[in-house]
Amino acid sequence: MGTYHIVTGASGFIGANIVKALNARGIDNVIAVDNLKKADKFKNLVDCEIADYLDKHEFIDLVLGGHFDGAVEAIFHEGACSDTMETDGHYMMENNYRYSLDLLDFCLDHEVPFLYASSASVYGGGRIFQESREHEGPLNVYGYSKFLFDQIVRRRIGPNASRTDSQVVGFRYFNVYGPREQHKGRMASVAFHHFNQYRATGKVKLFEGCDGYANGAQSRDFVYVDDVVKVNLYFLDHPRKSGIFNLGTGRAQPFNDIATSTVNACRTLEGKLKLSLQEMIEQGIIEYVDFPEALKGKYQSFTQADISALRAVGYDDAFATVEQGVMNYVEHLSK
Repeated sequence: MGTYHIVTGASGFIGANIVKALNARGIDNVIAVDNLKKADKFKNLVDCEIADYLDKHEFIDLVLGGHFDGAVEAIFHEGACSDTMETDGHYMMENNYRYSLDLLDFCLDHEVPFLYASSASVYGGGRIFQESREHEGPLNVYGYSKFLFDQIVRRRIGPNASRTDSQVVGFRYFNVYGPREQHKGRMASVAFHHFNQYRATGKVKLFEGCDGYANGAQSRDFVYVDDVVKVNLYFLDHPRKSGIFNLGTGRAQPFNDIATSTVNACRTLEGKLKLSLQEMIEQGIIEYVDFPEALKGKYQSFTQADISALRAVGYDDAFATVEQGVMNYVEHLSK
């Protein structure tokens, strides 16, 4: 039956972009694994070439039953519940932790590269974003599910990946945005929501200040999905490199930057002049709304990836700024 590249969460945001990038390399022997409970996600794979689609439950049964022994080139494990507001801890741990553990065991047993999605949510409300236990303290069960799996990986592969011949790489994704996220609803990126708000109403909405930040000044490390895919493929090309790495740009930019970049990208396509943040506020294009009670104490007001570990293993490509990434994204959304 040949060998396969397996992508879990393949019809999701990052997974679908990885499938598309593998296709661009001429790799179409891809098994797409997902749960199509949200049926609209299938649209992310319409322009992709795959060898087969498997439901995640069917897939894990086949893995545990030995069906894929000797038939896997690599697993990109992007499948997870990424809803930070999910309160069903049993579901979250079964879906994000136990499922991941079964795949890790398979990959270690068969020396298959295992590249998986972790999350910057493991850092919680901290201000130091280094891949080290003392800086980690998740604020919700989603973050905890990712945090716990990272701890298991550390125990399995040891310092500097010294205990295994099999590549294991965890990527702590910061705020990823870009094409193929439309199915995520409220969990889609701010750029996606701002584009749709501006197109529908001529204005965008941001949270008022919190945690000592001014209106819209809460800052995150926003990373364009193309850069996320490039880093994943870099490690695929370097199978001797393992570890857990932050995957962000190393820059924190305020939500105001996302808003102004989105509006100005739309205005550019409309043949209009760009506006400053202050001009947008004065003209009512940017509107600040009350900070949600449900998010208080569970919200990261500041994130900024320390990417020195990623640089140290040889990844030296530049990351798109918010202005560059949002312009590309708005052009894509406008097609």
